[in-house]
Amino acid sequence: MEKDNFKLEFNKRLIKFSLQIIKLCKEIRKDRNLWAIADQLIRSATSIGANVIEAKASSSKLDYLRFFQIALKSANETKYWLILISESNINLKEKADYLIKELEEIAKIIGAGILTMKGKR
Repeated sequence: MEKDNFKLEFNKRLIKFSLQIIKLCKEIRKDRNLWAIADQLIRSATSIGANVIEAKASSSKLDYLRFFQIALKSANETKYWLILISESNINLKEKADYLIKELEEIAKIIGAGILTMKGKR
């Protein structure tokens, strides 16, 4: 039961993170130079949660693992875009830095899940 509750709360956290990214991107789009980054950020950030959720419908353990690996790669890409925003726009630095910290926690959870699935934990 505790494991199911953790998964539910983690899924909610991923959705909240995606919504925060979308909100940030509305602000980013005020700077024409950052439009392309906003597009990439939305794609990579929402991919994290989408792949974790999609893993539920996996046909095998290997397939399940692959979805988590893709989610982790998307988290790494998302961090890159958030760092660019943090470093290029002083008005968005605080929000981007907060999201980077949240993303790092999310990535650690996904990474721990991957290690557990591989039997390395």
